[in-house]
Amino acid sequence: MTVIFQEQEVSPPGSCVDAPTKLQIRDLRVTFSSRGKNFVAVNGIDLEVRDGEFIAIVGPSGSGKSTFLMALDGLTPSSGGEIAVDGKVVTGPGRDRAVVFQDSCLLPWRNVLDNVSFGLEMAGMPKGERYEIARELIGLAGLTQFETFHPKQLSGGMQQRVNIARALAADPQVLLLDEPFSGLDAQTREIMQGELLKIWDERKKTAIFVTHQIDEAVFLADRVIAFSARPARIAGEWSIPFPRPRHLSIKQSPEHRALEDSIWQVVRQEGALAAA
Repeated sequence: MTVIFQEQEVSPPGSCVDAPTKLQIRDLRVTFSSRGKNFVAVNGIDLEVRDGEFIAIVGPSGSGKSTFLMALDGLTPSSGGEIAVDGKVVTGPGRDRAVVFQDSCLLPWRNVLDNVSFGLEMAGMPKGERYEIARELIGLAGLTQFETFHPKQLSGGMQQRVNIARALAADPQVLLLDEPFSGLDAQTREIMQGELLKIWDERKKTAIFVTHQIDEAVFLADRVIAFSARPARIAGEWSIPFPRPRHLSIKQSPEHRALEDSIWQVVRQEGALAAA
């Protein structure tokens, strides 16, 4: 099958390689206590993420991917190591990071416009100013005609686009996405992958994306990181060579499938260790 790219200015692979470090993780460890026993979820992860880089995290179920992401946001306290954004050590949640969760977290009594602008309202921004920012992001998400709709009137894919727009409204330095498309059917999921890249290409936020779908990781990311079975450590890392913008048809290319196979071999091996 012929791989077709959109007729736009093409960014070469690894185009953020010379960008400064945005997110630095040093020897990160996360431990939970239950019934008098300690369980290590994340064990000594070191990772540097460049400004504007898109990282995808894959790994066996229960390997600590979401725990890692929540530690980056500050929602889950770390037990050791250090996380820093632009050199500033993370000690808890902050406006320099935003999370898009697996399940929709939209407020059901608010319409799209008021959901997207909610964080700005809580920050005390005047109504006119926050609506201007929200409408720009709603337009970027392709939802302009739905700004007066409430969540129950939207499809699952549309709700996640609203969630992404709301996360971007505060202009975070790092966008954290925790399996945001896992609840969608296969067709909607593929559509949303393309929509996410359109939004990301426009804003170029540093992004960490957790997924179980290896084809999704390869299609979206600049780098794919595979976690080991719990406790999480980095079991493998792949640089993705495809230029941007990317079209979904690239998934059918031999190069894309070869990368999927290479990553799957590591994830499968780690999954077998977890089940042993």
